[in-house]
Amino acid sequence: MNLPLIFAPEVARAREQGRPIVALESTIISHGMPYPQNVQTAREVEAIVRAEGAVPATIAVMGGKIRIGLADEELELLGQSPDALKLSRRDLPYALSSGRVGATTVAATMICAQLAGIQVFVTGGIGGVHRGAETSFDISADLQELARTSVAVVCAGAKSILDLPLTLEYLETHGVPVLSIGQDNFAAFYTPDSGLKADFRIDEPAEQARFLRTKWSLGLAGGVVISNPVPADEAMPREEIERITTQALQEAEAQGIQGKAVTPYLLARIKELTGGRSLATNIALVRHNARAGARLALALLRA
Repeated sequence: MNLPLIFAPEVARAREQGRPIVALESTIISHGMPYPQNVQTAREVEAIVRAEGAVPATIAVMGGKIRIGLADEELELLGQSPDALKLSRRDLPYALSSGRVGATTVAATMICAQLAGIQVFVTGGIGGVHRGAETSFDISADLQELARTSVAVVCAGAKSILDLPLTLEYLETHGVPVLSIGQDNFAAFYTPDSGLKADFRIDEPAEQARFLRTKWSLGLAGGVVISNPVPADEAMPREEIERITTQALQEAEAQGIQGKAVTPYLLARIKELTGGRSLATNIALVRHNARAGARLALALLRA
């Protein structure tokens, strides 16, 4: 099958040489952070992956092609484009067939990573079951993608704007293992500890890699969530972020904000309400995840 993939030169060389590659999403650039911090963070995360001995592959859709690895000017385009589409599974065909610029969410990045043969993906936090989903049915497509697409997702847990108990319940129902690094509990994005247990604590990259190889060798398709808590000295107080999140959610509801617009609105509003401290934490956790993801990619080569 002739796949619409274009590999950046650095990524193409890594594939030829059998070097470890780490996929990176692009919605964090276009919809997750303001300019210029978004582009600066993307470059810093790529540099961290390289420093750990792996090759970064930031993924986006441009010119009717899936770009596996972006040049500096393409990162700038995403960072400054107000018209970039936010792409999940259902949106990929439209962006490709129409030639629109699109940034990939967790779900879409997993799809593209698997097409490109990349098994490790680093993000900030996965999507999940939204608060009030019992009436809105607002559940991120990320969770279904984790159930069907065999890519390991290194994250700081799920975004704390979500209903975390229901998110973990959904993952359990669909057979998606949740691993935790450095603690028994699942991380909560801005804060290290959600108070909810992960399925398994596996601290070392070599052991994580053995888990992944074992799962996939059994024919158990689907992803694995690897929860990597934000460092405590860069986290936000749990009570404060909960209070602010509740306020931002009420404001979003009052303004009629729905669907894929909710998460970008909430992240931006929380940044305002925290005086920018939440953005600093967001940047810190993504950098932290990049190190863990690169080490896992290296370990997978040896597993």
